[in-house]
Amino acid sequence: NYAARSNSTVKFGYVSATLIATSQPLQRTRRCQTHTQKRPASGEKKLENDTLPKQQEEFRLCVPEPPCQEQNRFQFLPAKITHNTPRTAMAEFIDLSGDGGVQKKILQEGTGDESPSKGCSVSLHYTGTLDADGKKFDSSRDRNEPFQFTLGTGSVIKAFDMGVASMKQGEKCILKCAPDYAYGSSGSPPNIPPNATLNFELEILGWRGEDLSPKLDGGIQRFIVKTGSCKKRPTAGGLVKVHLVGRHEGRVFEERDVEFCLDEGKEVGVVTGVELALEKFHKEETSRLLLKPQYAYGAQGNSELGVPANATVEYTVTLTDFETLIERSMMSQDERLAQAKLLREKGTKYLKEEKHELALKLYDRALTYLFDQSKDGEAAKLAIYLNRILCLQKLNDHDEAKLACVEALNMDSKNVKALYRRGMSNLALGDLDRALQDFSAVLDVEPDNKAALNQVTICKHKIKAYNDQQKKVFANMFTKFAQSDSKKAQEEQSRQPDVMKQKFGEWGDDEREHEPTRFEQENPDVIMLNDLHKQFRNM
Repeated sequence: NYAARSNSTVKFGYVSATLIATSQPLQRTRRCQTHTQKRPASGEKKLENDTLPKQQEEFRLCVPEPPCQEQNRFQFLPAKITHNTPRTAMAEFIDLSGDGGVQKKILQEGTGDESPSKGCSVSLHYTGTLDADGKKFDSSRDRNEPFQFTLGTGSVIKAFDMGVASMKQGEKCILKCAPDYAYGSSGSPPNIPPNATLNFELEILGWRGEDLSPKLDGGIQRFIVKTGSCKKRPTAGGLVKVHLVGRHEGRVFEERDVEFCLDEGKEVGVVTGVELALEKFHKEETSRLLLKPQYAYGAQGNSELGVPANATVEYTVTLTDFETLIERSMMSQDERLAQAKLLREKGTKYLKEEKHELALKLYDRALTYLFDQSKDGEAAKLAIYLNRILCLQKLNDHDEAKLACVEALNMDSKNVKALYRRGMSNLALGDLDRALQDFSAVLDVEPDNKAALNQVTICKHKIKAYNDQQKKVFANMFTKFAQSDSKKAQEEQSRQPDVMKQKFGEWGDDEREHEPTRFEQENPDVIMLNDLHKQFRNM
């Protein structure tokens, strides 16, 4: 075998050698020594035996003459060995992408062992410069405002996702990004030209886990420790096998392997937050979950496990295996109906055991199988809604119970159970008039319904008591208003001048000196009150 028939370069890991063809057959010789260097950092390619030749070392590679081709004999002259990157840079930069497109140089080591994972909300400072001339094109520090983004969602350039995922808390580094991992051939005018290699100085300030809570309130945060092995995820009702490790303030309070049907974890003591998070897991995934009290043990805590009230807990969860359910769209109408009835029966079992939350989950799941308008399907749906109303009322969620009653009455407007239960929810919410209407509607269908008759009496009594109370309230209110008005009138009257204390019949100087009018001449006993006597104005 012949390495080359013309001048070429062959790469050996970090080493490249120029092969020069000659016509002198020589034996293989070695004129240099090698020395052992530090094992390359994580992410770098390793050479066999962990040795690297010194820079600018020389050696000869020789091959024998090719048979029957004397005119094509080759010799490899001394070749100078050089690293693909300068030796100082090679020791400092880590190749994150495997092709040199994203390289990281650590300026300040971070703390801890964890790095942000996909879905985490990351906060950092950065300063971006062009590799060609060092010109700065952007900086969060200049704005004095940390940059925040969600890792692994494509909201930033590829190099950012790749580099930040390798950083520890408080770490500072230089990230060198080739164009394919930055802004490519289009660049980002006017500051970043096409095909530009960029350098970013990064400092990671912190991160929050991926928010898996239904209301996005931060109650369930996931930090992926080990990614899963397949794209499929478990679905509600499917059997899951998990390994759980629960911690509170660093203390392990439980560790076990458990199997259960998703949505029924409470039956085996699995908290709500773990169940909700498992719907986002992949097979063989391991993640750390940070659960706030409402998704863990709530205000009650768990005395058996030593978890206090309103405690935030941490679970490390591994999804070892799960059952894949048949898609509803792949099932026939009869199969969907059978599955809905099975779930309803299971839910009713939990309802009788007063496990209302479990029963409610199963009823809700049963309804997802009943989207056909068949007669049997509608009958099954009505029965499920009626039981669902009971669960909601037991859980004191009367607003949702009323909505479920409306759904049931849309299917059967004279259904006595739906009318009665809506009346009970209205009564619990203090809507006495509507409650009375619902109980009266029950009596229109079943005049001898004792429960409805009793509730009508209760409603009328409460309405009368309420009206009497309102009369007293308004009577006291009007009395207070009358007293207030009387007091204001007295105060206003006290501010008026007392005319009885004024002097009457006395002429002022201005009155004496003017010539008497004809009226004054005819009526000498009448005093004329003109504008000069201001105390008599507007009387």
